[in-house]
Order: sequence, then structure tokens, then C-alpha cells
Amino acid sequence: MSKFWPKGGLPGILHHYAESLVTFEYTGSTVRKPHSLLFVGGLGDGIATTSYMSSLVYALQPTQWSLFTINLSSSYQAWGLGHLDRDTTEIAQCIDYVNEYKQAKFGGGKIVLMGHSTGSQDVLHYLYRPNPHNSIPAFDKDLQHRKRPVIDGAIMQAPVSDREAIHWVLEKGFAGRSPSDCRAAYDKLIAIAQEAASQGRDCDTLLPLETTSALCYPATHPISARRFLSLVSPESPQAPQEDDLFSSDISDEELDKTFGMIHQQALLRYKLLVLPSGSDQAVPDWVDKNAVLAKWRKAVDRNGLSQIWDAENSGPVPGASHALSNDDQEGPRQYLVERVQNYLNGLERALLPASTEANTS
Repeated sequence: MSKFWPKGGLPGILHHYAESLVTFEYTGSTVRKPHSLLFVGGLGDGIATTSYMSSLVYALQPTQWSLFTINLSSSYQAWGLGHLDRDTTEIAQCIDYVNEYKQAKFGGGKIVLMGHSTGSQDVLHYLYRPNPHNSIPAFDKDLQHRKRPVIDGAIMQAPVSDREAIHWVLEKGFAGRSPSDCRAAYDKLIAIAQEAASQGRDCDTLLPLETTSALCYPATHPISARRFLSLVSPESPQAPQEDDLFSSDISDEELDKTFGMIHQQALLRYKLLVLPSGSDQAVPDWVDKNAVLAKWRKAVDRNGLSQIWDAENSGPVPGASHALSNDDQEGPRQYLVERVQNYLNGLERALLPASTEANTS
């Protein structure tokens, strides 16, 4: 059992928001909870697997916010076969379900989407892409896009560049493997994936597990040529692929196509909160986190024409590891929780009518 979860677990309700997909709502409180925080983890995560979930659960117990943790088709070991369009379509489906559920129970409420790591890519993808998505990928012809509902708030925690993380591995090595061994595995994977893509087989070609595990990926996680190329984006920064949203060398022109589109898509009622982990193991030491945040803020706020960026609460979480899962993370976890609570309080003040706020205080 994780050291961050209490013995006996925490009570809640398992909701089916689709035939084969679920979301778990923590309910260990007698407080009326019309508002919802929907949480999406990173690569390899699933229901409640992100380490600091329990800290959020306890912090929200006395509030009017309930916490949902979402299961997606790409959860757990399936991330190597997934893609952001499907993720955000399923997230939209979950939000529709939660909206209907809270409407029936409380007459409605606010919804905030929070992502950790690659969950942050889902959050940004949700906010900036055409609504609904305007194409059906050849490798996922059964995907049925739906119009994504407007959300009240959005939080990105530990947004990292998979491409830069891989280059960090190539420079430093990984888990006892030398940099040269990792480079050999990387070069082999790039060659296989690009050959598959050139022949139109990138969607159904699985990379050899013996080679992906020789790089840095778990030996039990299959990865398609398509998802690998999206994550490592070998033609970046000139032509970043779908997953390459957070690299420090992405140009302002490219950021205008992602962060800069949030205002135009108008899917966010309040502000965007961004909380990188201050000591993230997946971020190379050559990356200036504050400089990257400044570039993102410039794009989000369109050089000051809008005020979508939450300048009051955004910023690196001091001393935080990637998922705040190390033994010394009590302080960073508390800091993270306080930033999230401040954000939610600000959202309520900004979006709830004065009469409603007075009645619920």
C-alpha cells in the first residue's frame, strides 16, 4: 500500500461515465458539494495513482468541492497506444456526465479540470484544439468526437516535455544504462518508427519491447511507432508533434498555436493555473522553468490583451519532485494544496453570483 494513503482507504462512489470507463468520486464528507475537481494523471497513471491525491482529498473535505479521478482508455499500461484527441473526447464525456449528476443532485455547480504530467497535455489540448475535433485519425476510426463543454477552471501540474526528458536520458543514462546504450536504443527506435510512418504503418506497428525498455520505458508497456514519434518529436522545435507542447525551445509562433488559442476557443471561464514541480526529475537542468512560464504566460494572455493566466498562484512548487512522491515531499505537497485551494476560492468569488456566494458561505 502507498505510504500516502490511509489504511482502510477512503470512501467514495464509482461512476460509469461510459460503458467501459469510470470515474471515482471521493465522498468522505457531509458537506454539500455542488462543485467538482476532475483529475487526470500522467503516462501510466489511472484511478487515484498520483501520489498527492490523498492530500487533495483531505484538503477538499470541508469545502463544497468533490474530487473525481478519471479512468481513460489510455490509463495504466495503454498510454503507448493512446492519443490526446481520444483522451479529451473521453474527458468531455466525463464532464458531461458529472454536470448532469451534479445538476440533478444540487442544481449545478462549477467544474475544474486538473492534469498532472501528461494530464497537463490533456488539459491544454482540451482548451486549444478545435471544438469538436475536426478530423478522425486513420488509426482510430471508431473515435466519435463530441463537442467539449465549457469548463470553469483548468490546472496544469508538472507539465513536462517528453522530448526533453528523453534527451536528458540520452545525456545522463538511465537506471544503470550508459548514455551510449540509451542512445543506441533511441536511434534504433527512431529508425523503426520513421520507417513504419513512411509506409503508412505507424498506427499499427508496435515497437520492440526489448528496445523500448532498453531506453527508459517499462518493459510491460507497449508503444506504437505513432505515439513514440509524437512524444519524442524528432523534427522539433521546427515542427512539434501533438505531444510536444511544453518543450523549452518551442518558438513563440508555435506557442501562439497552442497556449495562444485558449482565448479564441473560449472553453475556459476563469483562469489557467500552472504549477510545475520545482525539482522535477524529468526536467533537464538546462531548462529555466521561470523563463518557460513567462513564454507560456505571454502566449496565453496574448501579450497582455487578455488575463487568462493566474499570475497570483502560478509558479514552480518549491522542492517538488515530479509527482511529489519522494519521502521529503510533505512541504511541497502542502504548498501545492494551498495553491489549488487559493485558486478554487478565487474562482468561486469570480464566478458565483453575490447572492449565491452569501448563501453558501
